[in-house]
Amino acid sequence: MFIRFIPTPSRSSVGLGPLTVHFYALCILLGIAVAIAVGKSRYKKLGGNPSEVYDLAIFVIPAGIIGGRFYHVITTPELYFGRSGNFSNAFRIWNGGMGIWGAVALGTLVSYIFFKVRPRSLGFAQFADAIAPGLLFAQAIGRCGNWFNGELFGQPSTLPWALSIPLRDRPVGFEQFATFTPTFLYEALWCLASGFLLLGLPALKKLRAGNTFLLYIATYCAGRIWIEALRIDDAHHYLGIRLNDWVAGAGFLASVVGLTMRSLISEHVS
Repeated sequence: MFIRFIPTPSRSSVGLGPLTVHFYALCILLGIAVAIAVGKSRYKKLGGNPSEVYDLAIFVIPAGIIGGRFYHVITTPELYFGRSGNFSNAFRIWNGGMGIWGAVALGTLVSYIFFKVRPRSLGFAQFADAIAPGLLFAQAIGRCGNWFNGELFGQPSTLPWALSIPLRDRPVGFEQFATFTPTFLYEALWCLASGFLLLGLPALKKLRAGNTFLLYIATYCAGRIWIEALRIDDAHHYLGIRLNDWVAGAGFLASVVGLTMRSLISEHVS
């Protein structure tokens, strides 16, 4: 029986004259463009001025990149500080290493400030709802960048859709295995499914402003918990659990509690 596996691309960048274009960076940029397009369309349908989305993007895009990179650096300090670290690598985001938690956290904070500085056509909660599905699509596209970099894979696997990893990129102790669980693909598919769920669920039209964004956090974190458990790359563990699993669990719990409390308040008011 002939089995085909998903190959790891032989190159992660391409030279254009004096420039080197990294596919990881292109995936990030494409994801941002999709998030803006989806968010602008939904914001307009809610009655908002779409130009405000572009105005906000000027501040949120850098904030998201800085927040994502900052989270990665502070959670893996051994790569950038101390005798075995190289601090200059902290600025080479094209090599991978963007923590979605930091990107969403700082991006959300900057968005909140943007809407509080002066009145806009809609409120912050409505904007957050509008952008939520697009964020999931952006995360799905961003995970394709991990494929080009040959990273974010899981346990050894012989499934037809397993990811083939070159010997030089295999983790220590797993050199004898050629194919691994494509966790980057699982997360991308989960994000796509969650994004379309938020776009198409009729019940969302009856939700309080802000609840769609909370659902975004809940659905993403739920998927990240089981996907994280499949990964074998180096990570800090606390009480035997990967750090990202702790963060995903906290995010899921906080969003579910938030949705429940907001529902109870709405019923009480009505």
